[in-house]
Amino acid sequence: MADGKVELREAQESTTVVVIGAGPAGLTVANLLRKCGVDCVVLERRSREYVAQRQRAGIVETRAVRMFASWGLADLVLGGPPHDGILEFRVDGESHLVDDSDGSEGPGARLCPQQVLVQKLTAAHLADGGDLRYEVADVSLHDLTGDRPTVRYRSADGIPHTITCTFVAGCDGDHGVTRTAVPDGVLTAHTLDHGIGWLTVLADAPPPAHPLLAVSPQGFAAHFPRGPHSSRYYLQCPPDDHPDAWPDDRVWDALRTRLADPALTAGPITDRETFRLRSLVHDPMQYGRLFLVGDAAHIVSPMGGKGMNLALYDADLFARAVRDHVRDHDDTGLRTYSQRCLRRVWNDQEFSDWLTRTVHDAGDDTRSGSFQRNLARARLDRLFTSPAAAQAFAELMTGMDPDQNHPVSTGR
Repeated sequence: MADGKVELREAQESTTVVVIGAGPAGLTVANLLRKCGVDCVVLERRSREYVAQRQRAGIVETRAVRMFASWGLADLVLGGPPHDGILEFRVDGESHLVDDSDGSEGPGARLCPQQVLVQKLTAAHLADGGDLRYEVADVSLHDLTGDRPTVRYRSADGIPHTITCTFVAGCDGDHGVTRTAVPDGVLTAHTLDHGIGWLTVLADAPPPAHPLLAVSPQGFAAHFPRGPHSSRYYLQCPPDDHPDAWPDDRVWDALRTRLADPALTAGPITDRETFRLRSLVHDPMQYGRLFLVGDAAHIVSPMGGKGMNLALYDADLFARAVRDHVRDHDDTGLRTYSQRCLRRVWNDQEFSDWLTRTVHDAGDDTRSGSFQRNLARARLDRLFTSPAAAQAFAELMTGMDPDQNHPVSTGR
């Protein structure tokens, strides 16, 4: 004790993997490692309540559903009804239904909002005896290129902790601490600002019959289900717009116009925000014994719903690589983790960029010009009329794996 202050004694412990971040990526890593019998500790700076209510993605695509099923977790973690495989494009009010299932056998995509997936993954991990610690502060990573890295943090009660581990999984998103622990010059950041803004609105309003993407001269709009009585809407807006520029009446007027649905039912708006569409890839996704998973390594345009699903794939590859190291002393998965992840990341980045440019350029041409508008309209026409184009689109929406030599994990 000095100056009347009690000096807290540091708690020291060890584990195989420290997982930083308790979103979909971190919780998937933790659950899969537990399935392998690999011990881990999950650290999350936010409260459990905050993480459980954070709303983002809404569809777990087919490949991710089958990945969870292969680990024996599908029924436990996937809530919500099956996605019927139909996506509606509405171009100047004319409806076009596109089948986004690839026709393969097995379980398909599920309508599962991120918060539902997180809640179920949390419950599964804790029920299996998992170690999950919320409201941690001052997280720092040390000795990442050595044999036994350490992670230091301060728990909610103020006690300092040091955890010695074999690997660190950086699952704490684009603004987390794990990627900043990598020295300057090690990672190459590939970035793209799409020059597009979105207003995203969550409302207690009836969901659409099918996920809906609408193209109009007034700009892009979308309507997605987020539960039996709630919807998420997206409206193209200037990249630097503020949510206050979009009062309720303006939101509903714009949606009715762009969705070509004058009778669209309004409801209480529970959340709204604006953001710029951007894409980002960090290469490599590994530094020493730190492995970046999900948004800590890559951000993808929301078009196509690839962000959360890419994080789930990263988690699967990382868990299998650790399993092989621990069980079989095989480091192949660890050595090739970044290469294999990035091949899929770039595949999905290209698809999301293609879809982003198509639905925005095909509408309001003040940003891209009439030439790009007509090119985008041609791409949509090909999608609606060519079975081959529709099949390629379905494969990409489903979550086609470009690394065909490495099928979905069999869990154990």
